Amino acid sequence: MAYYCYIVECADGSYYTGWSLDPVRREKQHNHGRGAAYTRMHGPVHLVYVEEQPDLHAAMKRERAIKSLKREQKQKLIDKQNGGE
Repeated sequence: MAYYCYIVECADGSYYTGWSLDPVRREKQHNHGRGAAYTRMHGPVHLVYVEEQPDLHAAMKRERAIKSLKREQKQKLIDKQNGGE
C-alpha cells in the first residue's frame, strides 16, 4: 500500500502539506470542509504536489520535512514536479 505526501494551494495562495492514501480524495475532503482546520479557513484548495512514499512512517517523516521548508523551497518542489525550473 502506497502513502503520499501532498501540497495543496489554498485560495489565499498559502500552502498546506499533509499525507494521505489518496491525495485526490483528500483534496475533495478539504474542499468539502472535512479536512484540516487550516484548509477550512483558507479554502478552497487545489492539489499542486504529490510525492509517493513506501509506508506511513516515511510519509509522516516526509510531511514534517516539507512543512519545515520555506515557501520558496516548496515552490521549487512544485515547479520541478510540474516540469518547470
